[in-house]
Amino acid sequence: MPRILAFDYGGKRTGIAVTDPMQMIATALGTVDTKDVMDYLKTYCAKEEVETFVVGQPFRMDGSTSDIEVDILKFIEKLKTEFPDIPVRRMDESFTSRRSMQSLIASGVKKKDRRDKRLLDSVSATLILQDYLATK
Repeated sequence: MPRILAFDYGGKRTGIAVTDPMQMIATALGTVDTKDVMDYLKTYCAKEEVETFVVGQPFRMDGSTSDIEVDILKFIEKLKTEFPDIPVRRMDESFTSRRSMQSLIASGVKKKDRRDKRLLDSVSATLILQDYLATK
């Protein structure tokens, strides 16, 4: 079975998570500099079959979209252009950063290591993917 990839898109870094082939478990794939994401995906998709892309959709507390949404929409257009056969789904990413930090604390990650934004971004992508899987 093909995999599902999820993204926690950011201006500097993008966290990426992936499912197992059975699409049951979400795992952090890592964090890539946003400028390098398309090259990374071309390489990844040449090796692995991907069924769906899931992109986090950030909302503010009042329900309006975040400022980064403009850049996310451009990213989605690039995904659709580069990978026209792979559908793009959106998933609410509200509170994923907070949940990621709580997850890192609960798993015993040292405070020094929790300051690494790359780790936080990859965990956030994993949570986005877990939430998506729960809705399937």
